[in-house]
Amino acid sequence: MSATKKDIEKRILVNKTIKTMEKQIQKLEEQKKAYIEAGKLAKQKGLTAQYNLALSGLRMTISQQRRVYEMKLNFEITSQMRDMSQMTAEFLQGMGTLSKDMLKLTRTRDFDKVQRQFTDAMASAEAQTERMEAFMEDTEAAFSAAAPGTDAENSELEALITNEASAEDNTELMIDRELEELKKKMV
Repeated sequence: MSATKKDIEKRILVNKTIKTMEKQIQKLEEQKKAYIEAGKLAKQKGLTAQYNLALSGLRMTISQQRRVYEMKLNFEITSQMRDMSQMTAEFLQGMGTLSKDMLKLTRTRDFDKVQRQFTDAMASAEAQTERMEAFMEDTEAAFSAAAPGTDAENSELEALITNEASAEDNTELMIDRELEELKKKMV
C-alpha cells in the first residue's frame, strides 16, 4: 500500500472516530432530556423514589457526557499533534535534502548546522510527547476523581427539573382555561 493511501485511510479512521464520539454526545443529550422529563413527571406525581432515580440517572448521564467531550478533545489534540509530528518529519526530510543539495553546490562540509537543527527538532518532538503524556495523565486523574455529585450539583439538577415541571403546569392551566372559555361560548 502506498504512503498516500495509508494516510487517507488514517484520516478516514480519525474522522470516523470523531463522528462516533459526536453521535455518542448527541445520544447522551437525548438521554439527559429523557431523565429530566422522567424527573419532572415523578416530582409532579410525588413519586420520591422515581424522582431520585431520575436524578441519579441524570447525574450519571452528565458525567458520561463530560467524559466523552474530554475523550473527543484528547483525540482531536492527539490527531493534531500527530499531524504536527508528520509535518516536522517532512520538514526534517526536506531540510536534509536541501542540505545535501547545498553541500553539493558549495562543496563545504557544514553538517554542524544541520545536526543542530535536527537535534532541536528531535528535542521539540520529545517535549511534545512529554506534554501529551502529562496531559493524558491529568485527564485520567480527572476521570478517576469524578464524584457522584455534590450538594450544589444536586440542587442545580433539581432546580432544572423543577423549572421544567412548573413551566408545564402553567401551560396545562392555560389550556384548561381556554377550554372552559370555549365551552362557555358554545353554550
